[in-house]
Amino acid sequence: MVENFNASWEGYFIFLGFSKWPHLEVVLFVVILIFYMMTLMGNLFIIILSHLDSHLHTPMYFFLSNLSALDLCYTTSSVPQLLFNLWGPKKTISYAGCMLQLYFVLALGTTECVLLVVMSYDRYVAVCKPLHYSVLMNPRFCQLLAAASWVCGFTTSALHSSFTFWVPLCGHRKVDHFFCEVPALLQLSCVDIHANEMTLMVMSAIFVVIPLILILSSYAAIAWTVLEMQSTTRLQKVFGTCGAHLTVVSLFFIPIMCIYLQPSTKSSQDHAKFIALFYTVVTPSLNPLIYTLRNKDVRGAIRRLSRYEREK
Repeated sequence: MVENFNASWEGYFIFLGFSKWPHLEVVLFVVILIFYMMTLMGNLFIIILSHLDSHLHTPMYFFLSNLSALDLCYTTSSVPQLLFNLWGPKKTISYAGCMLQLYFVLALGTTECVLLVVMSYDRYVAVCKPLHYSVLMNPRFCQLLAAASWVCGFTTSALHSSFTFWVPLCGHRKVDHFFCEVPALLQLSCVDIHANEMTLMVMSAIFVVIPLILILSSYAAIAWTVLEMQSTTRLQKVFGTCGAHLTVVSLFFIPIMCIYLQPSTKSSQDHAKFIALFYTVVTPSLNPLIYTLRNKDVRGAIRRLSRYEREK
């Protein structure tokens, strides 16, 4: 058993991916490439615009820039490998490459869970405690919250991914997925993985269920405050910013809960691939659109930058 495990360090994994549907691979390649380019351009646009325009130097856009950076890194950790495998006959990844991919996918996914909680707290303070907003959400505190999100994600991933890769794989190489993720890798083991499955459930509860409860609690308080508002203009602004964040939360958490909070079976694995494809490829490309469409701050920033370029 130990020999097989040690041998895998110099070996590789074969992604089964969408090999059951070979006629879909070309279509998937084109669609995924389009969404990946949208993700790169949309999120880079938000990061650059938030940096260049001083009117967007606010906590909301600071956290949004962090979210965009996360989405860029998250998609890049798996999508280029997926495109390579869809295009060519080889659908392999080295053992070291799989370790790195699992680590970054877990780290960035966990960081996003925590960051979405931070963003909901920012909206809670902005709506429910507007007079104290600038004091409570001062730049230093915002930087600490963002840094804590990243550190929490990468530290947790180091523990969880190493625990996953210590499971003996007994020579199995075929991963029934399109990227290295915990449930698919655990299926390769020929030993008892009950402890790993329990760890996965606990980690999912801590970094998926608890963040979701905190986010919903923030928005329950926001909803209560909104009901007492008299100003129609302020009410529309609250719905604009909070509605965008709630949409992003739904697109991120619902697919993840469908995968990580239910027992993995062979019949559900095919569905899990397409759900994972949605939150890995589609969701990061939609986030910039959700936050920028009908957003007066962003439109104003674009006009100011355009005017500045013309005057140069």
